Amino acid sequence: MVQGAAFQPTEEQRKTVRAMSGYGVPQDDIATLLEIDPKTLRRHFRRELDRGSIEATAKVGQSLFRMATEGGSVAAAIFWMKARAGWREKQVVEVTPRQSIEEMSDAELLAIIQHTRDAIAEQEEAAAEEQVEAARQRGAIEHDPHAS
Repeated sequence: MVQGAAFQPTEEQRKTVRAMSGYGVPQDDIATLLEIDPKTLRRHFRRELDRGSIEATAKVGQSLFRMATEGGSVAAAIFWMKARAGWREKQVVEVTPRQSIEEMSDAELLAIIQHTRDAIAEQEEAAAEEQVEAARQRGAIEHDPHAS
């Protein structure tokens, strides 16, 4: 661009900025693509930068909500409940080693860690299945014919 010439954004550039902002592309990278200074980008495309990100988040949220409520996705339902409804799993795991940690080999410590992770994963999966089943029984979630 010629130094000192007034920048005039095109409709195509506005669409590009809005989309890239929604995809999470950093503003400096968007400016580089458009061959303009980041300050010029922010000055002329403020609305596209702001709305692109908001619209993308809303669209993903809408998709997740549909997957959780209509698509039979247990994972989406659990994620939604954790993120939006405050569901949390309380995990209490106690490991009582036969010997002090200082005396254990790396392999023994890694085995304990893996065993603990497996136990937590099993507990989380069981708790999530119980919560989904309880919701299903209340009629909040319809039965998924594709579930195994």
